[in-house]
Amino acid sequence: MRYSNFKHLILITTLLFTGYAVAEEDKYSPVREKLETCFACHGQNGASSMGAFPILAGQEFYYMYVQLKDMKKGLRESAVMGPIAASLEKSEMKLMAEFFSKQAWPETNYTVEAEQATAGKRVVGAGQCVACHLGDLRGNSRVPRLANQHPDYLLATMLDFKNGVRKNSPAVATLLKTFSEQELKDVSDYLSSYSE
Repeated sequence: MRYSNFKHLILITTLLFTGYAVAEEDKYSPVREKLETCFACHGQNGASSMGAFPILAGQEFYYMYVQLKDMKKGLRESAVMGPIAASLEKSEMKLMAEFFSKQAWPETNYTVEAEQATAGKRVVGAGQCVACHLGDLRGNSRVPRLANQHPDYLLATMLDFKNGVRKNSPAVATLLKTFSEQELKDVSDYLSSYSE
């Protein structure tokens, strides 16, 4: 009798722990198919290796959620992302943003000449970028991580703000209009190769 009860206890305990693991594993199941679509451009789990597509793995949760909302509303225009975001529900945007935010930021290993790094650092200081993106330029909640992002993506984004293409952060647009394209190129190179 005791042996039978012990077997039942082990079976119940195993089922409980297995069920917990499956529940944790399935947390993102409502958006798995949509995440796979993201991986096509942004890389597996958001670890983009292509310069035109931003790294999402390890990016700030709330920032990514707001960007998806802005794309859905048309506040941030994107021929590719606009239609994708338009199809998302609020709960899906939150789950997707959470998924990417919990991934590890990949190694990018960009390097830049000392002269470019100095020029970029000077512009970052003049623009007071650390006031929002913090001293390590890794962002926090409402502002994105800039450190070690792809330089092509960084430059394209800054130019979109500067030229009025991207309109979902007027303060950033106003600031970036004060810098030349070369200065922004120096900034993108500096940020992509940033090390503490």
